[in-house]
Amino acid sequence: MRNIIVGTAGHIDHGKSALVEALTGTHPDRLEEEKRRGITLDIGFAFLQLDDVSLGFVDVPGHERFVRNMLAGACGFDLVLLVIAADESIKPQTREHFEICKLLGIPRGIVVLTKCDLVEPEVLELVRLEAEELIRGSFLEGKDGLDGAPIVAVSAKTGAGMDELRRQLGRIARETPPKDASCYFRLPIDRAFAMKGFGTVVTGTLIAGEVKPEDEVELFPSRRRLRVRGVQSGGKAVKSAAAGQRTALNLAGIDHQEVRRGMVLAAPERFEASSRLDARIVLLPSAKRLKKRARVHFHHGSAEAIAEIHLFGAPEMMPGSTGFAQLRLADAVLALPGDPFILRQFSPVVTIGGGVVVHIPRERRRLRDPQAVSFFEVQERGLNGDSSARAAALGAIVSSSAAGSTLADLVARTGWPEGEIRRLAETLAAGHKLRLLSQQPLMVVSVEAVAACLHRVLSEVDRFHRANPLVEAISKEDLRMRCASALPAEIFRAALEDAVSNGKLAVTGDLVRRAGRSIDLLPQEARAKEQIEREFARAGLEAPGVDAVLGRLAVEIRQGQKLFQLLVRERVLLKVSNEIVLHHDAVDRLRKLLAEYKRTRGDRLAVADFKELAGITRKYAIPLLEYLDRTGVTRRVGDYRVIL
Repeated sequence: MRNIIVGTAGHIDHGKSALVEALTGTHPDRLEEEKRRGITLDIGFAFLQLDDVSLGFVDVPGHERFVRNMLAGACGFDLVLLVIAADESIKPQTREHFEICKLLGIPRGIVVLTKCDLVEPEVLELVRLEAEELIRGSFLEGKDGLDGAPIVAVSAKTGAGMDELRRQLGRIARETPPKDASCYFRLPIDRAFAMKGFGTVVTGTLIAGEVKPEDEVELFPSRRRLRVRGVQSGGKAVKSAAAGQRTALNLAGIDHQEVRRGMVLAAPERFEASSRLDARIVLLPSAKRLKKRARVHFHHGSAEAIAEIHLFGAPEMMPGSTGFAQLRLADAVLALPGDPFILRQFSPVVTIGGGVVVHIPRERRRLRDPQAVSFFEVQERGLNGDSSARAAALGAIVSSSAAGSTLADLVARTGWPEGEIRRLAETLAAGHKLRLLSQQPLMVVSVEAVAACLHRVLSEVDRFHRANPLVEAISKEDLRMRCASALPAEIFRAALEDAVSNGKLAVTGDLVRRAGRSIDLLPQEARAKEQIEREFARAGLEAPGVDAVLGRLAVEIRQGQKLFQLLVRERVLLKVSNEIVLHHDAVDRLRKLLAEYKRTRGDRLAVADFKELAGITRKYAIPLLEYLDRTGVTRRVGDYRVIL
């Protein structure tokens, strides 16, 4: 079943609601005041089944004071009925509504000349000519191989022309591409109310994905997680609703007063509301010049917010022109690249233009104008382009941040399915245009970001070696904190791997050094190092005081400490505890004594036995036994040690 949303547009009292009633049998006006005054104040709804096509009608108010309500209903139109009364012809709201339809990118439509029973044929023909002039050069004139919009004269009162209108509706509806139900679920809310016996009910035009009972959804911008109790479309309960349908959802876990028009229900844990949007703006020829930092009314879906315009590349926009800008919103909205929007002047409130979101910035920092324009052009081509254009757009997003991107971040910024993002990322990585840091979870970064990190790593290692000539290597963690603390650890690891594979660095355990580096000691330093080793070797298991040994050297105390640490790193000296350091030969001899003890006397050893065997006091025996436990030579069992 093909689902198509049909919207009305036109001046007040031109017969939009009567037309919908004549087509569907349902009058869309639902408010008591609307029925009493005979005019539409808010959006109304009706449904019509034409063979294999289900049409959901959204009737909008025509009065200039209710254009904001019209905009709330216009999101998601697949085709529009541009209504022009034959007895009045084209009026101001006819033009404004038509401009809004063009700005929103509504692809198809029909021009309906209503009230044809009230005029003579000559007048009707004149109105037809004026309608043709109005739509000339627009999407209704026909282009790219599509026929122009039919102009159908009807009378809701007599029924004249209604059969032809239904036929044209069915034809165009079948030719209209359906919305993509494979994308993640999004439903801009245009009504919220309580229904007795059900609780909170919200309605809207399902613009992406699908939803079914018991689904978990997320309410934006509050980020509340809710459960869908039931789904209705076309006035009846359904097992699921898909993109392109008018949809009502019964929600559990929230009072209807906590939900309002302008909020959005979406797939959970996929998106983030944003108060900054990068966009292509189109200014109407009838608008005034738009200056930088101008404040406007921003309409997206069913939401409205005050926005400040920050233009790229120019201090102002001229009427009839187009350009890129960043919209800074007073209230965050859930928007994705490709979403259309409308701009209305701050005061007086009239429609001045609109546009399409091309990018969701992650950082508050703005790109420089020349960079930004180039970046936005790549993003724009990716909106409706082929796979290579979308890959280029994804690559540009990843490359815009030195910190790389996760799968969740890329979904939130593009709205693309996870599978497509993975496929594009793998293609870019295979072409060496991106670096795939991990598959689960997916994380990608630009090749340039890894190269920049590698440059900093090499510079920091060189700096460390110059400052510490007697220290062979720097620890990985110390190196990361010095030159890559602001980056994800995965980028640092990738840079380190590149340095090792390129033969520039050597990594041993947790230590990093320049490949091929060795410590060259001065003659005086070499003698001091030999003296330290000799004194510890001569002391055996009765460790000498470190400070006492270093105090007898012919070098400065700091040099002596570095030489001592060098012997520890080389495993010539072994730190048994903070106070006890032994020469490795003494520990090796002790291991041999323990092995002989095990062979001749058994594997159980008391502290007293160990003291006698090693010829040391308890001061040395306990720390030494604990060291042997840590290194796997012995294992403590109660008051004894078992020789392993």
